[in-house]
Amino acid sequence: MISKFFKMLAAMTPLFLIAPKAIGADDRKPNLIFILSDDVSMGDLGAYGQKLIQTPNLDQLCKEGTRYTSAYTGTSVCAPARSSFFTGLHMGHCPTRANREIKPEGQLPIPENTVTVGSVLKSAGYQTATMGKWGMGMFDTSGSPFKNGIDHFFGYNCQRHAHSYFPTYLYNDDKRFEIPENANGQKKVYAQNLIQEDVLKWVNQQGDKPFFLFYAVTLPHGKFEIDDQGIYADKPWTDLEKDYAAMVTRLDSDIGALVKLLRDKGIAENTLIIFSGDNGSSFEPNSAIGKRFNQAMDGKHRGFKRGMYEGALRQASFAWWPGTVAAGRVTEEPWAFWDLLPTFTELSGAKLPDTFKPDGKSLVEFLKGGPAPKRDYFYWELHEGQGTNSIQAIRWEDWKAVRPGPGKPIELYDLSKDLSESRNLAETNPEQVAKAVEMMKQARTPHPLWPDPALAAAKPNKAKN
Repeated sequence: MISKFFKMLAAMTPLFLIAPKAIGADDRKPNLIFILSDDVSMGDLGAYGQKLIQTPNLDQLCKEGTRYTSAYTGTSVCAPARSSFFTGLHMGHCPTRANREIKPEGQLPIPENTVTVGSVLKSAGYQTATMGKWGMGMFDTSGSPFKNGIDHFFGYNCQRHAHSYFPTYLYNDDKRFEIPENANGQKKVYAQNLIQEDVLKWVNQQGDKPFFLFYAVTLPHGKFEIDDQGIYADKPWTDLEKDYAAMVTRLDSDIGALVKLLRDKGIAENTLIIFSGDNGSSFEPNSAIGKRFNQAMDGKHRGFKRGMYEGALRQASFAWWPGTVAAGRVTEEPWAFWDLLPTFTELSGAKLPDTFKPDGKSLVEFLKGGPAPKRDYFYWELHEGQGTNSIQAIRWEDWKAVRPGPGKPIELYDLSKDLSESRNLAETNPEQVAKAVEMMKQARTPHPLWPDPALAAAKPNKAKN
């Protein structure tokens, strides 16, 4: 039960920081884990300054690894963010650039023959699994996890279904199983308990073959439900605030349990964990909960989920790999979700198809403590309201350009001097605005579902079932 996990909060023994070794120092392929926390904000973690919510395990992992302050999501809602990771493509090329529901259940599927991180790692001999929330296509579509290199799945396929933490059913692989204890509005079985148990069971079952785990944790997204408010129960807060804090701490303790298992199995030093939020907080910074937990970190970042400002795009993130990833390092150098496919490809020794060119750059040298890879730009777009509210952004060097609505004028910010994006410099820097417009045009491939944000007359486009 959740109360047991809260008792673990003080149990993690600090380890000495270890200097990184050379990646590839032995012949073993590393285990690869990407933990994607749904809607956790940078300001929710103690390592980033949170004072009220306890996250001792995550904070310790940040100390033992490298913490990133400019880790960028694919874009600022669920399905396209994870699709960017899974395909290695930014939003100018990614087949999924918005949340799109498919009836009766599921989301717009990844197209057939898409190169994915799952299929790449499977080709390199990895055992593969996804637990938590999939959101990239139901089992009878081209977006099924099993058509994209995943051996085992457990949890929610549909992200709409994942809003409930006391669901009446989940999926084990492609088989639906009922949870009658939650029928008729009852709340007896907390889904995260089942998902976490399956994660630990699957990892514990892995033998000598390397494994890839995409742990798409639903915490703290959704209906903000918890089965035990734990250490927050007696706080003079609203129930929403208590539930939210407990969900973040539950996330922390579950990851702590996973890391403990890796240590107990003796495979921690051969396992890379990358942790990230997916799209920033779902709460406006000036909301009651945003203020309670200072999610905007004293106004350091502007915006939140579904936006193109740094508060939506930058994520709480760290990399941990004892003895390999630089320990105790905190870096502002940027990277993005679409970099993980080429990173995992290099670490696995896999070969990408000659016809496929990911948008991302390998982060292997960056993980060891070297500089982040150089690139021309980072690009994002998003299409809410069936494409009637298309927005986009691009960052190059320290410049950031934002188009806040379809056909709207470009806003321009200098992130080196104005991280909060409070001073629009577009009027005094027309040459940089022109450069941003041209790069935005070159960065994206036209698609009938995703109208060009530069066009004012964006019309609704619905995905076909």
